[in-house]
Amino acid sequence: MTPETLPSPEAQPSGMSEFSRLTGVLFEPGKTFEDVARKPTFLVPLVIVILCALAVTITFSQHVGWDRFIRQQFETSSRAAQMSAEQREAAIAMQAKFTPAFSLVGIIVGIPIYYTVAAAVLLGVMAIMSAKVKFKQVFAVMAYAGIIGVVSSALTIIVMFIKNPDQFNLQNPLAFNPGAFMDPTTSSKFVYSLASSLDLFSIWSIILIAIGLKAAAGKSVSFGGALTAVIIPWAIFVLGKSALAGAFS
Repeated sequence: MTPETLPSPEAQPSGMSEFSRLTGVLFEPGKTFEDVARKPTFLVPLVIVILCALAVTITFSQHVGWDRFIRQQFETSSRAAQMSAEQREAAIAMQAKFTPAFSLVGIIVGIPIYYTVAAAVLLGVMAIMSAKVKFKQVFAVMAYAGIIGVVSSALTIIVMFIKNPDQFNLQNPLAFNPGAFMDPTTSSKFVYSLASSLDLFSIWSIILIAIGLKAAAGKSVSFGGALTAVIIPWAIFVLGKSALAGAFS
């Protein structure tokens, strides 16, 4: 066989650009996560998610203020109701002093830690299901699924400027969950936390992560299996968080 007649090697599929990935998560998640599974990078989406969270926090600090936020928390706390006026003011002043710095550090450090823990949990669940995925793939899926935070952050900032600062709730800024239509001062803390967790963006994120896990696992797991792998730990987390909110309100 002469060199001229040798079969040419099959062309490898070209990877998506970073911009195509970032937009594709929102509009073509199946194709995008297949590309992420082939090349599981995560730095760009991770940085974008952190920057968006910082933008919300800084805007909140300047437009609404942490003092107002902390007072809102004290108004709904049964423990704060037992304090004297002097004790409440002292506690509010102390928290208002340190919360801005802690919130920024918490975002920069907390988001990567959250993705790491969540990826480890999901990797364990997928391993139980005999799905063949790698930690880096799962972490990259988490990072790219977090891009929906760009949408929620933008909407949060818009609502922040539309609403009266006294009526803005940083813990539940958008009316995309049942908790947004409940009064946190009179509702059960457990029920309010649970209702607030049943959020449109949370559901969107769960679906995206499931699509990403399915893409990473290939034929070793179905989409239904991947979706179950995401929903189970999420449900346990939500119930635990709501229970703590009810116990320590």
